[in-house]
Amino acid sequence: MSGYLIEDTRKVTTHRLVEMKRQGKKIAMLTAYDYTMAQIVDQAGMDVILVGDSASNVMAGNFTTLPISVDQMIYHAKSVVRGTKRSLVVCDMPFGSYQVGRAEGVANAIRIMKESHADALKLEGGVEFIDTIRAILDAGIPVMGHLGLMPQSINKFGTYAVRAKEEAEAEKLLSDAHALEDAGCFALVLEKIPADLCQRVCKELTIPVIGIGAGPADGQVLVIHDMLGMNKEFSPKFLRRYADLFSVMTTAIGQYICDVKSMDFPGENECY
Repeated sequence: MSGYLIEDTRKVTTHRLVEMKRQGKKIAMLTAYDYTMAQIVDQAGMDVILVGDSASNVMAGNFTTLPISVDQMIYHAKSVVRGTKRSLVVCDMPFGSYQVGRAEGVANAIRIMKESHADALKLEGGVEFIDTIRAILDAGIPVMGHLGLMPQSINKFGTYAVRAKEEAEAEKLLSDAHALEDAGCFALVLEKIPADLCQRVCKELTIPVIGIGAGPADGQVLVIHDMLGMNKEFSPKFLRRYADLFSVMTTAIGQYICDVKSMDFPGENECY
């Protein structure tokens, strides 16, 4: 691809995301985990690239996000940053990297930023981790919050069902959202919650709210392997498939196998 698909090629910053919300401009966010994919996503004009701990699932084949380590997240984030010019690159802090305590959380946050060169970090959780989040922000590191369904807490939830359907959990989510904004988070991801609750959070907060399975919001995020149809097993209600790369790739690979076995490849013009 020779150039961006949008006219505005300026580097996206946390300040610009807040500005986009104020101007009513929607924010597009996708995951990426490697250099080649990051180049494609960035050159398409993506606002935010999330180096998600979902790499644990789609890149390493784990059942949950829990096993991925700080070292692995740094590796993925560093690869993505190398392939990115315009997009804001946000890296997930993996499970265990900030839950133990404030000092360890800050140390891991600083290490991820220094070694990966990411633009910001994302943390799951609300008031339970607010002291750690404040300390990371005090260290000069931008933080994106994450509420609703929190994959790092899947063993606590016991299910990937929609969160905050009951009044008590919805009120806690609202309280947590305000606490994260007050602490200084520049944006907030809301995952798999009722659309009306997401709309309420969007209206009450001045920072951008990015939805995934939460209905209309200030922006949206999806896992790139899911929206490109590379992952055939995962098909939740909120997922829109924009391509069927599984079929495209298997057809191409199958043709390559046939060409090799039939000695059609390499041809005369493909030899030195």
